[in-house]
Amino acid sequence: MTEKYHRWYSQNLGLDVEMLVFGDRGYPVILFPTSQGKYYQNKDEGLIDSVKWFVDEGLVKIYCPESFDWLTWYDKSVHPSERARRYAWYDKMLLEEVAPWAMHETGVNKVATAGCSFGGYHAANFAFKHPDKTGHMFSMSGAFDITQFTDGFYNDDVFYNNPVDFLPGSSQPDLWHMNIILGTAEHDICREDNNRLSYILNQKGIRNWLDVIGIGSHDWPMWKAMFPHYLTTIK
Repeated sequence: MTEKYHRWYSQNLGLDVEMLVFGDRGYPVILFPTSQGKYYQNKDEGLIDSVKWFVDEGLVKIYCPESFDWLTWYDKSVHPSERARRYAWYDKMLLEEVAPWAMHETGVNKVATAGCSFGGYHAANFAFKHPDKTGHMFSMSGAFDITQFTDGFYNDDVFYNNPVDFLPGSSQPDLWHMNIILGTAEHDICREDNNRLSYILNQKGIRNWLDVIGIGSHDWPMWKAMFPHYLTTIK
């Protein structure tokens, strides 16, 4: 399995961004780390190895960018308005830098987004904000209501980066053509978050698979079982 390290200066963030890329061809998958995880976390925890066959067969090419959680929603040293503003910049970096890069390299006109735990939030937020750029969204034990990080503060940057708020009013047609999987478990701490998001999607008539497994917990062994299964749905 080929692996490449990239580092570049992002004009959107005003910071260097680091990213690992696995594979040399296939459908582009942007895979986010869990809460405050680094760009190499999914490799270190074995999630990349769990889908090695898909990468080696040229079915997917996986992009693992930095999340910058410690500078956005998790940075309690700054006002929530600043956390939200920084996250809006991060979303712009994904939209204008990472996604076009992935689409150009693979020759595919959309990306898939994926992530575990807080990575599922990143995956869902990007996918639902930019369905014209996203063909598949795989969340594993995701949590989707960002207001838990804003200390009661609310503005447009919070609204437009909070899927449970902006999604009900969205009419972007590509939402109805996206492959959406919400993976969780009966005793997952984020199960209710997934139930809520699936309900919102169902109310809009947007097809989604709420995959609630009977065993497993909010941890890597479950996610390493889910991820390869979900990749089989990419057509």
